Amino acid sequence: MLLDVRTYKIKAGCMAAHLDLYGRLGYPVQVKYIGDPLCFAQAETGELNSIVHVWVYDSAADREDKRKRMAQDPAWKAYLAESAKAGYILEQKNSLMTPTAFAPPIAKRNV
Repeated sequence: MLLDVRTYKIKAGCMAAHLDLYGRLGYPVQVKYIGDPLCFAQAETGELNSIVHVWVYDSAADREDKRKRMAQDPAWKAYLAESAKAGYILEQKNSLMTPTAFAPPIAKRNV
């Protein structure tokens, strides 16, 4: 199992607008190809104006395949263009992680 932990820093004052744009145009496409995220949260303390997505894959090959298919979808391309035009995302960090042996099992996401 592979966890894709994505942290995005959003321009101050633009969180609601970013979440609206992503919720309408980006999220439906990601769920179509990747399945439901393990987590999608926004900061309440600490590094404000940030959101974290955690996506679950069977393997690196599974991740590569799903993201490749998603990248070819015209709806995903449209979301990326609108997101770039809006300029809400200031920074993105990705970490690929694997669960520890003693961690509770992660339920399979619907795809």
